[in-house]
Amino acid sequence: MTTFHPAPEALLPAAAAGVSRHVVVAPGMCSGGSLVFGRIGDWTWEVVAESCRINVHAARTAAGDPAYLSFYYFHVRGGDVVHPHGLTFGDELRVDSRSFRFGSQSVITLHRLAPAGLELPAGPLDPAEVYENPHPHCLYAENFNRWIARTTAGSNRDLAQVTPPDFAYQELAPLPNAYSPRSLVGRARATGSFHPEGPPGFHEAGQPVTFPYTLDVVRDLNGAGLMYFASYFAVFDTMLLRLWRSLGRTDEQFLRRKVTDQKIGYFGNADPGTGFTVTVRRWRSTASPDVEVADMALRDSATGRLIAVTAIETETEAAGAS
Repeated sequence: MTTFHPAPEALLPAAAAGVSRHVVVAPGMCSGGSLVFGRIGDWTWEVVAESCRINVHAARTAAGDPAYLSFYYFHVRGGDVVHPHGLTFGDELRVDSRSFRFGSQSVITLHRLAPAGLELPAGPLDPAEVYENPHPHCLYAENFNRWIARTTAGSNRDLAQVTPPDFAYQELAPLPNAYSPRSLVGRARATGSFHPEGPPGFHEAGQPVTFPYTLDVVRDLNGAGLMYFASYFAVFDTMLLRLWRSLGRTDEQFLRRKVTDQKIGYFGNADPGTGFTVTVRRWRSTASPDVEVADMALRDSATGRLIAVTAIETETEAAGAS
């Protein structure tokens, strides 16, 4: 159940005040997989629709073609109470969300998922809290979305950046430049990794491994026929599970993992029947051996085209130190 209402600063425009929700966790948003990320993404679309006075679900280009508010970067940081795979039926959350101007073709939306009843700062969600002073109990999500449209009917290749003419982004507060993810995501796209030299304070654990994957038309496509943004999480989790099994870890250990940080850069889409290769590198913290980072790159196996990259930081104490 979700109770949707403007943030307490009701006299402010929605673009400034953002949105606050009381959420009771239902089966459709908690699991060991991608369900929670799909729900957060839905909230992003809702907040952009409310703040920018646009029907995000039926947006059109100036030429009348469908336009999609695609995900270009998705960053989640888990807290010690609320973290991606730690939710269960009936948990109660306060979810605060706010969108920020990020050029004429894109938008940044921030979310805070807090235990219901937690004392939090008054006022709209402040980017300084998200980026500099996060509450240790909360989960924070950062979504960087760009408007796209197909250039060829029925094809998910060569998607073009567009701006729907009724995208009223001007009233959004700008995201301070210090918090811009453009450079981070640009480097990841150029190098095929969020950690091309390895994360600071970590050492490589084992050799890189590569797994095959074929796009699953049952799970991986959304209603518009595009590869669904949350399915990228599921694909990468499937590869991580394969890696864990190869290390002798059990499925039960995988389900108990605690994801403390995950980034995904979305650099391409794919058509039904596409085959992929996923290269995985694993890094272990030198200070805390139970903390690992899995760095993965998803590529079209036929062309080598980079589709997405991720970095997943996980506490693996229950999994042992294989």
